Amino acid sequence: MADVKLPAAFHMLAGGRKQLPVKGDSVREVLVGLDRDCPGVLERLMDGEGSVKRYVNVYRNDSDIRELDGLETAVTNDDVIWIVPAVAGGSGEPRS
Repeated sequence: MADVKLPAAFHMLAGGRKQLPVKGDSVREVLVGLDRDCPGVLERLMDGEGSVKRYVNVYRNDSDIRELDGLETAVTNDDVIWIVPAVAGGSGEPRS
């Protein structure tokens, strides 16, 4: 069972919880299991083709799953899955 760390935007879907234990042998299985416990999570994480949306980062421990085996990245009981929305911003104007 992996621990899934949720961003603040997902706390309401998770009944206020910031972290949940979820069973699964791959990141995909963990995320599907998370959606069973917290309906609506997958629609915020995945695009219509079943890939993680480009503005969402998913990590297994300290590694971005995009640099591993993507959603098929293996998960063990000691792993922590982090869901991190990408941060962007700024005015685009140079600072003086």
